Amino acid sequence: MEIKHANESNFDELVNKDLVLVDFFATWCGPCKMLGPVLEDLAEDRADVQIVKVDIDEATDLARKYGVMSVPTLILFKDGKEISKNIGYLPKELLTSWLEKNK
Repeated sequence: MEIKHANESNFDELVNKDLVLVDFFATWCGPCKMLGPVLEDLAEDRADVQIVKVDIDEATDLARKYGVMSVPTLILFKDGKEISKNIGYLPKELLTSWLEKNK
């Protein structure tokens, strides 16, 4: 499934789906750069999870709204509601098990 990019105007529409993983990231962040290929790989493997990326430097209000203090911050939404949050880089195996636990 294609990774989408969100901003203040389309965020609510993008997360109001069954299961959505939102990656709050910054282009200057090393761990965020490491997480990028992991998320792309995950997007190819999993049709049951929509992945959405939010650049915190472009969407500061969204970052503030969801309490993003460090990046990467991953927030899992189900039907538009936040159900779980994880801060920091996760390898694919841990990311997959976190998703399974919160399905």
